[in-house]
Amino acid sequence: MTRLSVNINKIATLRNARGGQTPNVVQFAKDAERFGAQGITVHPRPDQRHITSQDCYDLAQVVTTEFNIEGFPDARYLQLITDLKPAQATLVPDPPGVLTSNAGWNCLEQSDFLLPVIAQIKALGVRVSLFMETDLAQISCAAQLGADRIELYTGPYAENYNENPEHAVAQYAAAARHAQQLGLGINAGHDLNLDNLAFLKKSLVFLDEVSIGHALVADALYLGIENTIQRYLYELREGA
Repeated sequence: MTRLSVNINKIATLRNARGGQTPNVVQFAKDAERFGAQGITVHPRPDQRHITSQDCYDLAQVVTTEFNIEGFPDARYLQLITDLKPAQATLVPDPPGVLTSNAGWNCLEQSDFLLPVIAQIKALGVRVSLFMETDLAQISCAAQLGADRIELYTGPYAENYNENPEHAVAQYAAAARHAQQLGLGINAGHDLNLDNLAFLKKSLVFLDEVSIGHALVADALYLGIENTIQRYLYELREGA
C-alpha cells in the first residue's frame, strides 16, 4: 500500500499571510489524519516563511500517523530531528532562499557531507530519505551512504505527463526498480495531482509513500479537504 502524506506547508503560508492562528496548522494536521491522511509532512525553511520551528514542536505532540520533516540538514534542522525524532527525515539539497525543492542530491559529490549526517539521524532511530532524481549511479550512492529510502523528485514527470505519460514515467520506473533491488524504500513527491497520481502509482509497483501539498490544498479550495484527501487515496488505490 502506498501511503499518502499530506504536506501542510501551504496551510502555514495562508496563516502567515494574515498573522494569528487561522488556519491553525495543528488542527489541520489532526483533521487531515481524521480524514484519512497516513502521514503529515512539513518543510521548515530557514526563513520561516511557512512552517516554523515552533510548528514542528507543536505538531510532534499531536501527529499520530507518520511525521515527516523535510529540510536541508544544517544545524537548525538537525536540532529539530534530535529533539522530535519524527518517523522520517527527508533530506533535501535546497540552498537558502530557494522557492521550492527542484533538484535531487548529488550523492557522488556530497558523500563526505551526507555520510555522517545520515549516520547521526539513523542513530536516533529516525528513517532517512534522500530527495533524488532518477540517475541510477546517484541512487546506488544513496544506498551506499546508508539511506533507508529515496524520494524521487517527480517535477519532470508531472511536467511531461500530459504530452506522453509512458515516456514521462519510464525513467522513474527504472529508478524505482533499481532502488528496490538495492533495498531502498521509495517515496515520491513534487507536482503530483489527481490527474497524474494513479498512473505513477501503477508504474512504480514498489512505491511506499507520496508527499503531496500544493495541488492537494489547491483542490481543497473547490472540493473541501475531507473529500480531497479521499480522492487522492482513491487515485492511489486505482493505481494499485
